[in-house]
Amino acid sequence: MAISLSVVLLLAIILVVLLRGGSIKAGPAIVAVLFGFFLASTGMAQPISRFLDSIAQTINSISF
Repeated sequence: MAISLSVVLLLAIILVVLLRGGSIKAGPAIVAVLFGFFLASTGMAQPISRFLDSIAQTINSISF
């Protein structure tokens, strides 16, 4: 659960930066947010979540 919240927060920050920088306009940003919202209610939500969890675990296991 914590990793999901972190990813959402990170993506929200990136979206705000892109909006304020003029790289993306409000219309496409709203479409992207709605796409993510509706994608979360489909059958693809669980595989995407598992994929992101595995990436986070891989990054976490890398020691310098």
